[in-house]
Amino acid sequence: MTAADAIERRLGDALRESDATIAVAESCTGGLVGSLLTDVPGSSDYFDRSLVTYSSRAKRALLGVSRESLDAHGAVSESVAREMARGARDTADATWGLATTGIAGPDGGTDEKPVGTIYIGVAHAGEWGSGESTSGVEHHVFDGTRTEVKEKIARRALTAVLESLDDREQEAT
Repeated sequence: MTAADAIERRLGDALRESDATIAVAESCTGGLVGSLLTDVPGSSDYFDRSLVTYSSRAKRALLGVSRESLDAHGAVSESVAREMARGARDTADATWGLATTGIAGPDGGTDEKPVGTIYIGVAHAGEWGSGESTSGVEHHVFDGTRTEVKEKIARRALTAVLESLDDREQEAT
């Protein structure tokens, strides 16, 4: 894969072309998604912020993730990933919100949520009053070392936004 083919560049080009912005809320990736986005020259055209909300307290304080979701499902869950993505989108007033939460390992897994369990939330802001704002969550389990899992999560998260952006553009035509 060449630098021109890298997901961070392809997503950046698509965001720029659609005059869209993105904000990121990261837990298990610890800033890696924001780092990848800012590796692209000119990313300030579309990248607003990345919040590393590693603790539940930070998720609540900075993103408005509900205590109920954290209590009922835990920080590594579909509902928390969705609330994180919405919170990133809404607090930044961005077009897109992206969130990562998971267990990168090597410890911390359970039978229910093994190491490598991750959730990626993607939220889109529709035009005000249109009722077209959306959010979705992907669930994956990745293998590898902690560093490898974080890399897989970050790249899959960027791919999820690009796929969502492409889907919206196809629906519009």
